[in-house]
Amino acid sequence: MKLHELTNVQGAVHRRKRVGCGESSGHGKTSCKGGKGQKGRSGASIRPGFEGGQMPLYRKLPHRGFNQAAFRVEPVIVNVGDLERLPAGVTEVNAEVLAENGLIRADESYLKVLGSGDLKRAFKVTASKFSESAKVKIEQAGGQTVVA
Repeated sequence: MKLHELTNVQGAVHRRKRVGCGESSGHGKTSCKGGKGQKGRSGASIRPGFEGGQMPLYRKLPHRGFNQAAFRVEPVIVNVGDLERLPAGVTEVNAEVLAENGLIRADESYLKVLGSGDLKRAFKVTASKFSESAKVKIEQAGGQTVVA
């Protein structure tokens, strides 16, 4: 078997459905939209929760409380093993150093260090949060952790 001999399995490739191309095409007249009505019109889409003009259920029911999910800030996660990929001359690690070396994006500042991987060099790591295992591994390697 050679690359130029490869073909698709029978039935894997379908012809494009040509809607609205006459009655005998099998997709004419209503163009696969069924009968008449709101869903049969061009550009028709009914938003979720819409009940035909009747007061929708989500507006009938009372709403209580406040949700903080919109204001939540997710930390950028860096593992201890990732710090080994930094160049040899680096001893102090913070968000700017990680961004320069391509471990995180430049606009990220809320940093959390987790303990996955091994660390053989001593680093002074500045981050927003550390897991317990990350603190232990950094300090065992001779480094220190700074919460900023």
